[in-house]
Order: sequence, then structure tokens, then C-alpha cells
Amino acid sequence: MPSILFVASHRSGRSPNQRFRFEQYMAFLESNGFRCELSHLVEASDDSFLYKPGHFLDKLRFVRRCVAKRRRDAARMKDFDIVFICREALMTRSTHFERAFRKGGARIIYDFDDSIWLSNVSDANRKWSWVKDPSKTSKLIALADRVFAGNDYLADYARGFNKNVVVVPTTIDTDEYQPRATRAEGPIVIGWSGSITTIQHFRYAIPALKAIRERYGEKVAFRIVGDASYRVPELGIAGLPWRKDTELDDLRAMDIGIMPLPDDEWARGKCGLKGLQYMALGIPTLMSPVGVNSAIIQDGSNGFLAHDTEEWVAKLCRLIDDADLRGRMGAEARRSVEEHWSKRAWQDRYLQHFNDLIHGSHDHRTEEDRAHARA
Repeated sequence: MPSILFVASHRSGRSPNQRFRFEQYMAFLESNGFRCELSHLVEASDDSFLYKPGHFLDKLRFVRRCVAKRRRDAARMKDFDIVFICREALMTRSTHFERAFRKGGARIIYDFDDSIWLSNVSDANRKWSWVKDPSKTSKLIALADRVFAGNDYLADYARGFNKNVVVVPTTIDTDEYQPRATRAEGPIVIGWSGSITTIQHFRYAIPALKAIRERYGEKVAFRIVGDASYRVPELGIAGLPWRKDTELDDLRAMDIGIMPLPDDEWARGKCGLKGLQYMALGIPTLMSPVGVNSAIIQDGSNGFLAHDTEEWVAKLCRLIDDADLRGRMGAEARRSVEEHWSKRAWQDRYLQHFNDLIHGSHDHRTEEDRAHARA
């Protein structure tokens, strides 16, 4: 039985990019003849300090523990046919372990879903930025037998270092993501979901939301999921923490989902996950027309796109004022996710990439790719 080692930072069920890019496919791979194992670094006990300022000794011990674990992984490469690297093997500037996996003989899949060749360090760990080296991304791409890029923008970057690049979008398990049956009484809820590292993007919507509050008053409410410390008192916003066991209900409480983004290099690499989550739940969605968002949304059909504050306000007003429009748009959003952005729609193609590596030649890279990896 061929075996796959998934190398990632977070434990199962914790990180969005892992959950929606490979964890939800592991059972399907196993049902089709693969043995799957996840090797992660961040334990539950690390959550108390890893993304908070200070804790120098705790973070130093964490790095030492991570190095030891990756050494153990590298020592057992003979047990695996494929090593799937999610972003990086170690959360430092090192590429040592990715190169060790390469030398160990396993085929390498490299997966990424953000513009991670750009610097993007959280405020809590800005003093640790010297440990990171975003430019290592090109080296990791070059050493892979196959690269999974989350969208065309990321794939175009990757093809500068490796010719064997395929677009594998972030997808939703529509069997799990089911729309709510009925709407509760009360204000129309405009919602956003994310994390403490992406809350900065929500702020781009605040001018529009203030205009909506002035116009509709208590007829509308705002819901933020993913950063429990976030507050906007004038909008009545008190952020909720992300919790796996309540995630779907927290999202289903929204009547309108929003995904504001700046039009910059980092945002163009985003894979539209927030919007896809809303849409899969039948929630009418308004997004900034940045990157893959413009491919996900057909404006006025399965959602809305808005360029500036004036357009954000106008389209939010249309959705607030028209319950039938919300229903039609939400249903069309759900249908488009099922057809184009769901696990069910992509699982056979996903499996085929692994089978190709098992049954194809051992090293799929060109001589140019190998030269990039050595650089």
C-alpha cells in the first residue's frame, strides 16, 4: 500500500489551509488505497503562547522540539512513497528538512495557498521576523515533483521555478456544509469570519458598515468570528473566537457574508475561503474583486463584487432590503460551490495527482528545476 506523509505545522482540525486543502481528502485517499499520516508541530499546549508577544523561552523550546521532530521524520523516509509539504516543514528560514526528504527518495508534493514568498509576520511575533525567510518559497517549489497552487496567481509565480505546477483550489465539503433550514427572527446579520492574522482585512469594510448602521440602525447587526479580542463599539461588534465545534452554527447565524480585501500582492494570492464557506451555506456573499474572488463570484448572480465604499453600501442595501434576492442569490451561491469549488467536484482529480506520482517517473523535475533547487 503506497503511503503519504503530510508535513504541516498544525494538528488536525485546527488550521483552515490544512483542513480545506488536504485534511478533508485524507479519508478519500485512504479509501482508494493510500496510507496517510500527518506529522504536525503545534500542540494544544503551544496555543497559549505561540501567537502572543513575549514567551521567549517557550518559543525557543518550541523551535528545538520542532527540529527534533523533523529529524525523526527525515530518518524514516523509507516508510513513505510521497511527502506532501504544506507550506514548509519548519517555521523558520531553513530548507534543510525539505532537502532531506528529497534525498530520502520519496516523491515531493509542495502545496501553498497564499503569497507566502512575501513577508507577513503577525504583530505578536514581529521581533522573531529574522527567523523567517519568505524567499525560501521558490527553493521549496523547485525541489518538488509536483506543486499544488491554490489559484492561477500563485501558479504563475510557481511556474517560474518548476514546470510541474497544477492549480488545486481550496474546496468545501458540501456534505458537511449544509444551509440552515429557517431564519431566526431579529436583525439582518452581516458577518465576517477569519482569524487574528486576517482581521486587518475586515477593517476595509468598516466605512461601509458605519454607513449601513446610520441608515438602518438596529435593523442590522454585525458578527465577527475568529478574533475574540476584536471590538468596534460604535457598530456593536464584539468578536467571537473560532471554535471547531460551533463553526458552522456561527456562520449560519449570518444573513449576508462579506470578504473585504485590499488590492495588493498578498491579497491576490488568497483563495477565497471565507467567501466559499458563506456560499456553501447558502449565504449571499459580497466580496472585493481581488484575485480569485472575481472568478468565484459572477456579480449579481451567485453573489456581489464591490470595488469601493459607495458600491459596498449600495449592494449591501440591496441585500438588506430584498429577502427574495438574498434567497435567490444564496441558492445560486450554493449551486456554484457544489459544481466548481467542492470536495466532491475535485476529489477524483485530487486522487489522480497522487496516482500519477506513484506510477510515473521518480523525479518529475526538469534540469532547470533542479538547478533552482540547488541555488
